[in-house]
Amino acid sequence: AKLLHLLAEWKSTACGDPKAKPSYLVDKNLESAVKFIVRKFPAIETRNNNQQLTQLQKEKSEILKNLALYYFTFVDVMEFKDHVSELLNTIDACQVFFDITINFDLTKNYLDLVVTYTTLMMLLSRIEERKAIIGLYNYAHEMTHGASDREYPRLGQMIVDYENPLKKMMEEFVPHGKSLSDALISLQMVYPRRNLSADQWRNAQLLSLISAPSTMLNPAQSDTVSMPCEYLSLDCMEKWIVFGFILCHAVLSTDAAALSLWKLALQSSTCLCLFRDENARNKHCLMREYFLVFLLFSFYCLAIHLLLSCSFCIHYSGSMHRERRKFLRSALKELATVLADQPGLLGPKALFVFMALSFARDEIIWLLRHADNIQKKSTDDFIDKHIAELIFYMEELRAHVRKYGPVMQRYYVQYLSGFDAVVLNELVQNLSVCPEDESIIMSSFVNTMTSLSVKQVEDGDVFDFRGMRLDWFRLQAYTSVSKASLGIADHRELGKMMNTIIFHTKMVDSLVELLVETSDLSIFCFYSRAFEKMFQQCLELPSQSRHSISFPLLCTHFMSCTHELCPEEVSLSLCNMFLDEMAKQARNLITDICTEQCTLSDQLLPKHCAKTISQAVNKKSKKQTGKKGEPEREKPGVESMRKNRLLVTNLDKLHTALSELCFSINYVPNMVVWEHTFTPREYLTSHLEIRFTKSIVGMTMYNQATQEIAKPSELLTSVRAYMTVLQSIENYVQIDITRVFNNVLLQQTQHLDSHGEPTITSLYTNWYLETLLRQVSNGHIAYFPAMKAFVNLPTENELTFNAEEYSDISEMRSLSELLGPYGMKFLSESLMWHISSQVAELKKLVVDNVEVLTQMRTSFDKPEQMAALFKKLSCTVLKRMTIIGVILSFRSLAQEALRDVLSCHIPFLVSSVEDFKDHIPRETDMKVAMNVYELSSAAGLPCEIDPALVVALSSQKSENISPEEEYKIACLLMVFVAVSMPTLASNVMSQYSPAIEGHCNNIHCLAKAVNQIAAALFTIHKGSIEDRLKEFLAVSLASSSLLKIGQETDKMTTRNRESVYLLLDMIVQESPFLTMDLLESCFPYVLLRNAYHAVYKQSISSSA
Repeated sequence: AKLLHLLAEWKSTACGDPKAKPSYLVDKNLESAVKFIVRKFPAIETRNNNQQLTQLQKEKSEILKNLALYYFTFVDVMEFKDHVSELLNTIDACQVFFDITINFDLTKNYLDLVVTYTTLMMLLSRIEERKAIIGLYNYAHEMTHGASDREYPRLGQMIVDYENPLKKMMEEFVPHGKSLSDALISLQMVYPRRNLSADQWRNAQLLSLISAPSTMLNPAQSDTVSMPCEYLSLDCMEKWIVFGFILCHAVLSTDAAALSLWKLALQSSTCLCLFRDENARNKHCLMREYFLVFLLFSFYCLAIHLLLSCSFCIHYSGSMHRERRKFLRSALKELATVLADQPGLLGPKALFVFMALSFARDEIIWLLRHADNIQKKSTDDFIDKHIAELIFYMEELRAHVRKYGPVMQRYYVQYLSGFDAVVLNELVQNLSVCPEDESIIMSSFVNTMTSLSVKQVEDGDVFDFRGMRLDWFRLQAYTSVSKASLGIADHRELGKMMNTIIFHTKMVDSLVELLVETSDLSIFCFYSRAFEKMFQQCLELPSQSRHSISFPLLCTHFMSCTHELCPEEVSLSLCNMFLDEMAKQARNLITDICTEQCTLSDQLLPKHCAKTISQAVNKKSKKQTGKKGEPEREKPGVESMRKNRLLVTNLDKLHTALSELCFSINYVPNMVVWEHTFTPREYLTSHLEIRFTKSIVGMTMYNQATQEIAKPSELLTSVRAYMTVLQSIENYVQIDITRVFNNVLLQQTQHLDSHGEPTITSLYTNWYLETLLRQVSNGHIAYFPAMKAFVNLPTENELTFNAEEYSDISEMRSLSELLGPYGMKFLSESLMWHISSQVAELKKLVVDNVEVLTQMRTSFDKPEQMAALFKKLSCTVLKRMTIIGVILSFRSLAQEALRDVLSCHIPFLVSSVEDFKDHIPRETDMKVAMNVYELSSAAGLPCEIDPALVVALSSQKSENISPEEEYKIACLLMVFVAVSMPTLASNVMSQYSPAIEGHCNNIHCLAKAVNQIAAALFTIHKGSIEDRLKEFLAVSLASSSLLKIGQETDKMTTRNRESVYLLLDMIVQESPFLTMDLLESCFPYVLLRNAYHAVYKQSISSSA
């Protein structure tokens, strides 16, 4: 087996692929030397041809080192050949009796030896570089050690002799013809029974447990042959017959039974396997070789039989095997279904299970080997789109055997001790002659079986009958020689009984090995192209997709294709690819269903009911609108109304296909391939996470060029529809869809997901900052406190979006649902970053005007001096403060929406946080208070001091400016704002509108900006917020400045005086640190009352 592995590997790689060949065989500098060695092989004159071989002198040590493995493997082949020849001569000398139905193990191993020897020598002859490798190594050896390798003469002669291996082996096997032909002819009771048509199987109700209910509990027996013969591989027998009768071809001319067997085997297949996939690259080459050899030996009759059999095979074998597979699909399905319901039948009907596995395995392997040798006229016979179903039922039977192994053990332990031991003892007692050695062995068999008990199974004892089976093999050898006192040929019943007992022992201790023997399909790993093609055909056929798991399960067989003396690891890529493709297919179906459901959910959006409402209103008012005959719009839900159940929608087809595929994915929790565990459900989970992530981002419909984006409420509706579909997947597959939601939605609350791609958090944050709030700064949008929304203002250039549809309370709640607390925190941090940049610019303006502002701070009671100083100010700060106020107003909307959402989801936790915030003592340390504020802010609760703003402004501290200077700049900034407020009265847009409870130029946002900025700045610089705001308001900086407006005589300067007066009231109302009493002390309330009266009166007159 080791030699076959090595030679096959060389044949397919080292000597087939130029890149894998030894470098000396492809080196152009050594080409002439190699050709010379091959031409003169095996007698190479090294002394007289130095010119052609001089290039090899430099490489001799490397050649010895690198070609040693190849050379000594050829030596091993030669030694194996010697041992086989010696063993075959010994068998002939002993005149060993062979009959597969009696001494099964001896005959099977003898035929395996002959076929292995034949295939090995044929593989050897197909290695094209064998002469070059052996010759190069021997030349290097001679140049290094002064003499040829001692094995070289015999090895070289063997290579020459086996140029035509079939011809040489025919000559070799002339003395062994009698033994070999007897062993092969014994198959006439086995092979024809196995090589029947599907109709014959069907008529005999083969493998059916329910065809005869009265005998269902009777143990399955073999009446004519030994039980192991019933599940013997058909492929194995065909190789025995074809190769065997080629080697002892003389018997074909004299024995009609032998000729019949040979013709039947030839008619079954056009491909004969040497080893693994060797047949696939040598189509009909064996047949051609046989034909030429027969002509060479003048066996014209055999050559004609060969041609006729091959012709029959080409035309009829495909349809015969197709019908067999069709029968086996139904038979195995019935068998698997019955055993799943009644696993106890695995005891008496175990033989049926292994027969079914063997039959199916043979048909699958036949199809696999012929897949690349399809005849153009009969392609349908060689393409089976339902092969996955047959493999699936095989895997079901294998799973039943593994799962209910203890049931089978219990049954056969009782069978061995209660029946087999008694029958065998009677047979031994009735033997007329029984030598002492044979008697001891037979008695040990009886004693071993008699000592068995059910308690051993219940106690979990490990059974091991290998010694017993080895003793039986020895006994077969003792009793099969011609001079044996106890000849097994004269005691056929004893042989059959022992073969049955050996089968029963395997049911107890070797179930896994027997499964490998009868159902191993590891050959698929060498037919990767055909394997992948079958898998793709399975996925393309909806009715077969439920069986697609059979292909990954086949990969678990791959470990069986290696040999313990020559281990080699096959790639895991096939199993990974199959599971990945299955998951992709399921993902695509789920995506299509989600798309359909999202479309249906979109029909329920409020925006689609406007037309229906309009039609209803017009109908009541009896107004005729629209054209006659205009089709009425279908209402949502029409798709669920069906006149009969035969109508199948696209959604029905998708759900059916998904349920079939999910059955396959959910079939096994995991599988082990090459000590690696694969979990099919995890593949689906992974793909769903990736697709869900892409779908959420895709449903935002963000267009960077036009700055268009979906409304948060519409996106939320689509996401919920998507999630509803994904939750329904748990009805098909046992996966934790909640984990998918947690992983995906949590990533969407971050700036980037795990793959570095933008999330809905980053998209919406960028849109609100760069599109909506930028248009507010440009004067196209205003914040309406009464509506708690941003609203478009009438302008020359209409905006492409309606701000109210993206910023009202329902949309902000939807945004909070989508982004969650983490995403809203990121949004707040981004807003604060913009505010900090505005504050940085404001500080620069303060620094530029620091001297003037310092004087104004101490001269507020000197009107003339204040007027002169104000004119010295280089610019105003109110525009930037207004921008800050707008941003803070938007943030307050977002925080309020977050609070509403969290109050619905986690009301107890939110109320606890709110209570904690409301009862924090005033004397609490600021660091502790800020931690509480940060917690409260994360829950959407308003705080006296905004922690996010404090963090953002703290990062602006300059190393070149002392804390005292920073504090002074903060104080002067408030002065700058206070003295600049009167200038607002001259702005035509500063008029207060009672309807919106604000100003169209957003100056009402100054109230929030003044309070929040002051609180944050003086928290950072550890100043008194209350004192500084009092200075701003009470110490007449703001109030006195506004009072001076009344002294102005210019109507343009004072036209919106009353609207600006109201800012003071707004600042106090907004501030947690100021009171109306303080305002009354420095700004008469009567002015505020009159101002409110004036703006409301003006508003009424404007409306009229």
